[in-house]
Amino acid sequence: MTKRLLTIDDEESIQIVIKFGIHMVAGWEVLSASDGRSGIDTAQRELPDAILLDVMMPEMDGIATFKELQANPITAKIPVIFLTAKAQTAERKQFNDLGVSGVITKPFNSLDLPDRISKILNW
Repeated sequence: MTKRLLTIDDEESIQIVIKFGIHMVAGWEVLSASDGRSGIDTAQRELPDAILLDVMMPEMDGIATFKELQANPITAKIPVIFLTAKAQTAERKQFNDLGVSGVITKPFNSLDLPDRISKILNW
């Protein structure tokens, strides 16, 4: 069965790179949202297999978005991987303490992304 991922990132160029890499390499379907609120709505409606969530976004950041996804019984079980330019050990620990499935640092190689996601989620 084809995997479906939701990317929530305010940078359209990142969405395009993710969609290209994942579709080219793995053939997975990629849905996109450009802010936390529309990402939550899309997750509820589409129930993706996993969510790639940017940490730094205006208005509703990735942490607030993640907490809302976790609080909703419809989306609470969807694994979330944070995308972040913040790669320090303290931030990684904070993210892991929140309960995210994994962290991928920016910049990343879009062609390696499906393999990294598969490893994080044991697919």
